Amino acid sequence: MTQKIFCLGIILITLNIMPVIAQHSHDHPHYHHHPREVNFPDIPGYFTMSTDLHIHTVFSDGSVWPDIRVEEALKDKLDAIAITDHLEHQPHQDDIPHPDRNRAYEIAAEQVDKEELIVINGSEITRSMPPGHANAVFLDDANKLLVDDAIEAFREADAQGAFIFWNHPSWLRQAEDAVPPLSEMHLKLIDEKLLHGIEVVNMHRYSKKALQIALDHDLTIMGTSDVHGLIDWDYDVHHGGHRPVTLVFSEEYSKQGLQDALFKGRTVVWKDDLLIGKNEYMVPLINESLLIKTGNYLDGTSVYELEIENITGQKFILKNKSDYTFHHHADVITIDPYSTKRLLVKTIDRLDTIHLPFSVMNAIIAPDEYAIVKFNIDVN
Repeated sequence: MTQKIFCLGIILITLNIMPVIAQHSHDHPHYHHHPREVNFPDIPGYFTMSTDLHIHTVFSDGSVWPDIRVEEALKDKLDAIAITDHLEHQPHQDDIPHPDRNRAYEIAAEQVDKEELIVINGSEITRSMPPGHANAVFLDDANKLLVDDAIEAFREADAQGAFIFWNHPSWLRQAEDAVPPLSEMHLKLIDEKLLHGIEVVNMHRYSKKALQIALDHDLTIMGTSDVHGLIDWDYDVHHGGHRPVTLVFSEEYSKQGLQDALFKGRTVVWKDDLLIGKNEYMVPLINESLLIKTGNYLDGTSVYELEIENITGQKFILKNKSDYTFHHHADVITIDPYSTKRLLVKTIDRLDTIHLPFSVMNAIIAPDEYAIVKFNIDVN
């Protein structure tokens, strides 16, 4: 009888904890995360949605079936992906002939519950420079973009309500000096609101010039994997690597919310150990990612002990900009993913409030400019 009661207790405890584990990781920053998972907190007023909006399958020049893209995204805990096979470039057409450019998206969408992953219909408009390559996502029918005139392809995508962004603008095959060739045609597309974003990160490339173009022309800052093989191979996942993603700050956790946020430019890109985005979204993201645990002055001293906890998979490199120095550390400190850094702050006098500004050396808000975060600590 005692054994039965014990077993029943175990079952009830298990049932009680299961709903907690199943909740969205944003709600549980202290839950153990696999290193490959993309995990960033929500920021005030917005859901943080992790996305990869440039991926390929065998339905253009990729190496995998669309359902593999879904499985990879689920392993990475992404919130949304877009299937963006090339419209015009079809190197596998002799082996996989398909007249319907929506087919890869349809196969991927059939593989997943909408509660687990948002799958978006997209296509890569694949032209010579200018305008080069561009992704149109949130399409109704990709087939209608198969027209001779490149500008008309953009106009058709726009007519379907698509979000359109310039792909790999520093790609050497279309920019031999690795400088994005901003042309009159690109300016025309921007002026007519037919180009809404630009990849500042594509695969392993970061383009400072592309970031400047985004800021100058109010284009949404994008980062994508542009994966053709396997994510695990292309990004060395088993040795701590990860795909580049665009973090999108949405008013609601939905496809429509995501689309609206992209048009409004609410993004930050994550590549390797870099964050890239506008200051107005970068600083809240860092503030929610680094939690200050207030401490106390060490007995008989004017040295204040505190801890900074990093609840994300991103490493943060902080440079001290305050008037104080640290007892155990130099002015540059690194806080590894899912770790806590203990600091001893030498304030000289015992204070009621300690102001600690840091320059975040791997959080880029403009070319050669880094985010500044300010921690104000009330001393008990």
